[in-house]
Amino acid sequence: MALVELLNVEKDYPLGNTVIQALRGVTLSVEKGELLSVVGPSGCGKTTLLNMMGCIDTPTRGSVHFGGVDIAAVSDGALADIRLRRIGFIFQTFNLVPVLSVQENVELPMVIARVPAARRGSVADSLIDAVGLTSYRKHKPAELSGGQRQRVAIARALVNDPDVVIADEPTANLDSTTGDEVLHVIRNLNEREGVTFIFSTHNPEILQYATRLIRLRDGSLEGAGHRGDG
Repeated sequence: MALVELLNVEKDYPLGNTVIQALRGVTLSVEKGELLSVVGPSGCGKTTLLNMMGCIDTPTRGSVHFGGVDIAAVSDGALADIRLRRIGFIFQTFNLVPVLSVQENVELPMVIARVPAARRGSVADSLIDAVGLTSYRKHKPAELSGGQRQRVAIARALVNDPDVVIADEPTANLDSTTGDEVLHVIRNLNEREGVTFIFSTHNPEILQYATRLIRLRDGSLEGAGHRGDG
C-alpha cells in the first residue's frame, strides 16, 4: 500500500472574477523509502502538490489518500494529529523559534505531542548527532549558519518518527555548496534509516540526490523517472 496516493487531483483557487487551476488531474503514489523530487518552474504547482501530500490542503476534485485513508473522510482534529505524528515538514525559511536553543527547537514537536521529557531528550540528542550538530545543542538560531539552521529543521522534522518528511524548496535560501551539504544529509538519512522524503525544487542540479523525480508544468504531471533515467 502506498504511503501517499493522489487520484486525479485538481485544485482551484479563486482570484477575483477568475479561477486559477493550480493542479490539473494529478495521479501519483509515493512508496515507503522513496526520496522523491518534484521539479518544475516557479508557479507550476509544486507547493500546492506538497500541501496535498502533507494533508495541509484538500483537493477541489479528486482524492488524496494517506496510509490508505481518504483524507476527505477524516475530521480536522484527526488530520491535525496526522500532520503532527505521521508527517514531518521542512521549510525553506527554516521556521525555527529564535528564542529557543537547537535542542529546544528539535524537541518542540514532541512537546506538542506530549512525549515525556526523558524520551524527548534522548530522541533529540540522537537526531542532532545524526545531522552533525553535536556541539551546537545550546546555540540559538541566530548563532548558526543557514545550512546549520536547515539541519536543525531536518532533525525537528524527524522527532516524531514520521511516515514521510515533506520539504518545500529546502535549499532555496542556501548557496549551492551549503545546499549540497543539506541534501547530502537528507540522502544519508534516506539510505541509512529508510526515511521517506518528498522535496520540491526548481534547481535541476540537485536531482542527482533523488531516487525518483516527477516534473510539473502548469499544474500537470509531465512524467516520472528514477535516478539515472534519461
